[in-house]
Amino acid sequence: MLNLPIASYREQIKAWPQSGKHILAHHDAETIMVYQAYNPTIGNYAARHGYFGGEFKYARMSWIKPNFLWMMYRSAWGTAQGQEVVLGIRLRRTFFDALLDQAVASSFPRRDRRFQDQSEWQQAVQQSDVRIQWDPDHDPTGKKCERRAVQLGLRGAALEQYGKKEVLEILDMSEFVAAQRPFAATWDQGELQMPVEQVYVPEDPQIARQVGIDLFS
Repeated sequence: MLNLPIASYREQIKAWPQSGKHILAHHDAETIMVYQAYNPTIGNYAARHGYFGGEFKYARMSWIKPNFLWMMYRSAWGTAQGQEVVLGIRLRRTFFDALLDQAVASSFPRRDRRFQDQSEWQQAVQQSDVRIQWDPDHDPTGKKCERRAVQLGLRGAALEQYGKKEVLEILDMSEFVAAQRPFAATWDQGELQMPVEQVYVPEDPQIARQVGIDLFS
């Protein structure tokens, strides 16, 4: 049994913003869930040991996604090669917000007041261990939404912290994903279930402005 609150996707979307840049995530007062998908060797090791080790490559950048359906799109609902094991990773909100605070956009953000020009942005990219990308969100069928979803790329010290020290819990969600996969194409019938997600806002308003989160109420 999945130890995570779930609810109908059809019902949840009624409370979500339909456009803009928003972090949709399962979270509570202290923690937030992010998702990754790996091959069985890496994924099973992480789920069994509660941290990332074994054949996990710390020399490479690793991307985390707080939005469950973005992970389903990326992993083709756990059927893409090398992404068969879907993991839910619980982090402290303080650590997640610290990652956001360090994050530098993967491409030159023309409206980011932190950078006077492209050269200054490139220098920040080289110095930061965290990348941020705002990509189109997707519905359960893979169709693009107007809303943007976030993903964070971690490397170096940030990845070491994430993979070895900051993980509170790792859930193997593969069976849940497989059980829900048949309902993705007919989500409008209300059978598709997914983790309960709401708009996430960092505690520090400056961080929210820094990464470009849009206001929603």
